[in-house]
Amino acid sequence: MVLIAAAVCTKTGKTIVSRQFVEMTKARIEGLLSAFPKLMSTGKQHTFVETESVRYVYQPLEKLYMLLITTKASNILEDLETLRLFSRVIPEYCRSMEESEISDNAFNLIFAFDEIVALGYRESVNLAQIRTFVEMDSHEEKVYQAVRQTQEREAKNKMREKAKELHRQRMEANKKGVKSPGFGGGGFGSNTGYSAAPVVGDSVSIPADINKPSFAAMQKPAAATKAMKLGSKSRDVESFVDQLKSEGENVVAPVVTCAASTLRVPVAIENTEDVHLRQEERLVLRVGRDGGLQNFELYGLVTLRIADEKSGRIRVQLENKDTRGIQLQTHPNVDKELFKSKSQVGLKNSAKPFPLRSDVGVLKWRFQTQDESCIPLSINCWPSENGQGGCDVNIEYELEHEKLELNDVCITIPLPIGISPVVNECDGEYIHDPRKNVLLWTLPIIDISNRSGSLEFSATALPGDFFPLQISFVSKKSYADLTVTEVLQVDDDSPVKFSVDTDFFTEKYEIV
Repeated sequence: MVLIAAAVCTKTGKTIVSRQFVEMTKARIEGLLSAFPKLMSTGKQHTFVETESVRYVYQPLEKLYMLLITTKASNILEDLETLRLFSRVIPEYCRSMEESEISDNAFNLIFAFDEIVALGYRESVNLAQIRTFVEMDSHEEKVYQAVRQTQEREAKNKMREKAKELHRQRMEANKKGVKSPGFGGGGFGSNTGYSAAPVVGDSVSIPADINKPSFAAMQKPAAATKAMKLGSKSRDVESFVDQLKSEGENVVAPVVTCAASTLRVPVAIENTEDVHLRQEERLVLRVGRDGGLQNFELYGLVTLRIADEKSGRIRVQLENKDTRGIQLQTHPNVDKELFKSKSQVGLKNSAKPFPLRSDVGVLKWRFQTQDESCIPLSINCWPSENGQGGCDVNIEYELEHEKLELNDVCITIPLPIGISPVVNECDGEYIHDPRKNVLLWTLPIIDISNRSGSLEFSATALPGDFFPLQISFVSKKSYADLTVTEVLQVDDDSPVKFSVDTDFFTEKYEIV
């Protein structure tokens, strides 16, 4: 198929957002879009309209139309499938199908349209991939930010140790009755105006140029000089790194591992309804290197946040399809009988509303098992000696639960000190961090389309040097088959608009 353009327009023909995928003049596309309302047949149900040159494929979106303009030679079935994907993209970025809402999110919609169609042809992408591409969530950016934070922390530690050493030298010199070398021991005498720097809090400050005496220091005797004031925490930490380099220190930016135990910081969720539920699950998993599940613990929690007092008296309808025996436990103020009989979460006293503008935990669960089939992502590591003083290592992963979609997957493989691996084959990407002595195997997404993959490399090491492996991932799909289907008012069971945020992640997953 050749897709000429995609647009969101009103029923009167006013174009709100339009994206062209082939070269054409502005007058041409405006003429095609303005002709669309005139071709509509009143009182009839259609999905497309054809002219002598183009075909209009459209779908109503409340007061708007999602419109595709294609050539007449394109496959109408493919056109309709592409139209459905375009229609599903719009609610991802717009809370309502209003003209103002579409205009406010025009750039995000155009970015999403570009991910669906390239040069007039449909790309093989799904909604989850489009969301990831538009967010432009870069693993390299995360690594850079982690490197910068570690660099700042190590620079602070180095400067603090130097300040302590200088302070100790000055104290020893004072006890012996001799002048402290300080920073003036390089041949500038005692009139340089620099003295040992005390430690203040967690940060220190050192003169920008320790090799040049200040003008004021050369004009005044040493007794009239003052040491520089230290302890400014607002100072840019890059100055510490520059100072270390000026002293001959070789500061190398380290690469930080993405271990499963990384602290997760809650991120503010945008475009949430007045009733917002957050479903969070954390996994603790330990597997033996020769197989066998040693520990499996899953902890889940559903929190409820009410932003409008009109939506305070509600019941949350859940659908539980779990067959593994996950233990569910409601909050003491939640009606347990109502939950058992109807799978609804509501307060015991239905006359009272839920707390306003605060995250309230209403349901939690815990699951422990020794059944290996419950592992969502299995990792198989095969190190074998190659007869040349080293090992050939083959690591495979396989997604065991097809309904899951794992994002930002990172497998951390330890290495002996000073050993550089030779990677022969890799599905995804890999990074060797010589400072941390690890090999990071990263995959942006693992789902049913790439449920298995492998990494092969060689290294001068023993088979036991590659353990323990650490695995981390996040997912927007719940491990437990527990979903929120609807939210109802207590008085009349009328539906209430709500939003749900699901977060399933590894707290600790290792192969020992």
